[in-house]
Amino acid sequence: MKIGIVSDLPDVVDILSGVICSVSEHEILWVARTGANAISSCVSNAPDLILLDIAMPDMEGIEVVRHLTKETSCPILIVSAHLEADTSRIFSAMGHGALDVVSMPSPEVTDVHARAAPLLAKISMIRKLTGRSPDRRGGIARPASPHSSHLLVIGASAGGPAALGVVLGGLPEDFPAAVVIVQHVDERFTSGMAEWLNQHSTLPVRLAVEGDRPARGTVLLAGTGDHLVFKSPDRLGYTPDPVDYVYRPSVNVFFWSVCKHWRGSTVGVLLTGMGSDGALGLKALKDMGHHTIAQDETTSAVYGMPKAAAKLGAATYILPLADIASKLVKTFSSRKNG
Repeated sequence: MKIGIVSDLPDVVDILSGVICSVSEHEILWVARTGANAISSCVSNAPDLILLDIAMPDMEGIEVVRHLTKETSCPILIVSAHLEADTSRIFSAMGHGALDVVSMPSPEVTDVHARAAPLLAKISMIRKLTGRSPDRRGGIARPASPHSSHLLVIGASAGGPAALGVVLGGLPEDFPAAVVIVQHVDERFTSGMAEWLNQHSTLPVRLAVEGDRPARGTVLLAGTGDHLVFKSPDRLGYTPDPVDYVYRPSVNVFFWSVCKHWRGSTVGVLLTGMGSDGALGLKALKDMGHHTIAQDETTSAVYGMPKAAAKLGAATYILPLADIASKLVKTFSSRKNG
């Protein structure tokens, strides 16, 4: 991959360059010392991937991400030396379209391969994501006759945190459905993300744990590196299979498990994100008679996953972000009263 590095710190540039140059298939296309230079470099010579230091001198990394996603389609991987301290800024950057985040390789780790492994793994994952997406579909069995429970399932990736904040913030405290979310994010940040979403949501948000039962008016967020799935008609859990999916957890795997096990009514939502994860799962939900929603192109930070869903005819409705919550309230209210 051709990679652009954005950092004003020579030591950071040296560390990232060393990791990139350790793999023959990667090369450094350019190095930008300021956010403004990064934007101009990306416009004139777009790389396959940008490694962005979240702390920049001339403009916040969040602003760099916002400008880059507006003016280019370059995937952005946030690099941070202080993950816990940078949590709020990281999620804001992801809300504007950054794809993922990785810890800065530590020079204190003497084993060169161990030091480089996390960053190289993220780069490899993004290369696979931008080059191809899994298109296998698991076996889907039609569930037994439905009962009166209602379930809202949401999948999101790049740009997802901010989009989820808008949707959850638009749902009332008496929302009549359980909510389960699968967001592409490193498991080290899921706890911080749940806390961040709680600041924007009228409904309580927490991480899903093994054996959880979705409850009305509660939001459960996938919280590990394994796939969140329904293991029975009313119980959630985690599974390592399939092991070859680019992103963990997978939206498709979760949506397919909903189709297989959940016995109540469902609305599926696919928000902003790169790639096509979730599109086939959303189509499966629609084919079973459930209402489905995909975010529209104009309001998507990255129009990949919802675009794939639209091409498949997987969405009953294609809506701007600001209209999704009201549509969900109307849909579930009619079912509650029906």
